Amino acid sequence: MSGSTLGTLFCVTSFGESHGPAIGCVVDGCPPGMALTEADIQIDLDRRRPGTSRHVTQRREEDKVEILSGVFEGKTTGTPIGLLIRNTDQRSRDYSKIAEKFRPGHADYTYWQKYGIRDYRGGGRQSARETAVRVAAGAIARKWLREKYGVVIRGYMSQLGPIKIEFKSWDGVYDNPFFSPDPAIVPQLEAFMDKLRKSGDSVGAQITTMACGVPVGWGEPVYDKLDADLAYNMMNINAVKGVEIGAGFAAVSQRGTEHSDQMAPEGFVTNNAGGILGGISTGQDVVVNVAVKPTSSIRLSRHTIDQRGNAVTIETHGRHDPCVGIRATPICEAMMALTLMDHALRHRAQNADVVTETPRVAAQAPAGAIERLRAAMATEDPQPDEA
Repeated sequence: MSGSTLGTLFCVTSFGESHGPAIGCVVDGCPPGMALTEADIQIDLDRRRPGTSRHVTQRREEDKVEILSGVFEGKTTGTPIGLLIRNTDQRSRDYSKIAEKFRPGHADYTYWQKYGIRDYRGGGRQSARETAVRVAAGAIARKWLREKYGVVIRGYMSQLGPIKIEFKSWDGVYDNPFFSPDPAIVPQLEAFMDKLRKSGDSVGAQITTMACGVPVGWGEPVYDKLDADLAYNMMNINAVKGVEIGAGFAAVSQRGTEHSDQMAPEGFVTNNAGGILGGISTGQDVVVNVAVKPTSSIRLSRHTIDQRGNAVTIETHGRHDPCVGIRATPICEAMMALTLMDHALRHRAQNADVVTETPRVAAQAPAGAIERLRAAMATEDPQPDEA
């Protein structure tokens, strides 16, 4: 199977299936000399793992990571880092009744048509179980980015089904099961999910991921734009059906005077570009929103076909997330980290010696500077359109 590796200089190749003995990955390209232990990786895996609340799948996996190679005496050696996570709580019998049926909205049909064989137990290779190894690899990347450049990567849920969640504070985001930036709304989210779970249906979510402290200059100007690679990697997350950088689709209704991020000597006034211009980071926060679709595996009856093309109905029983987006925040953070690490190494390889006399613009101008600039804009006479 092709398509199991991502990255150019910082490369991750994953392997394994949902109900196989284990899942894992090989991380190649990590610079030598960084202190790394399994505990560094386990922190992020614990935030993603199943069974952490009543609102997610009750599959009980410890997601305990093992470092098999690439680390000696507690430090990375520069050689490939092998990571392994053993599967310990598979219940393959839950899927025996759908072995020859295709779940609507799932990859069963396309997988079967492409390969002529599929592991129907929990989705096999196409299962979101595989994202655990991305989180493990992402933990290595985010540690290096933080220590080398001071980059901090964080995410939160910004919408659950029809409920929009306003950002209030980073405090407590990792202390509630929804990664909500507004603790006051958590009871409403819990009531919504309790009702949804009882109904047997599922729902989607929106996740916002931000990287603060990204230097100016990461990314390529044509085919390997930083935002293009972010969109590519985020779309490679199971169940993601939409990606926005910065203002995203809101840019459709914005005017140029509103959307373009004007600059004052003290810094940028806005960040509609999401920290990326022409495919290259501006030094502002890199902001990405992803849309996660409703879970395809639900117990409610739906119409489909079997492998012989006969019309049948299907109900998917077992342990499934009624909203896969609830556990998606650590995954989005990991994919952000993997993308930024790859571009950091690429920029360092070609452009580390570049120096310009232009001072670096602050990520955000102080309030006084913003008001002065806006006042100046308000007094300017609009120019008539040229004939």
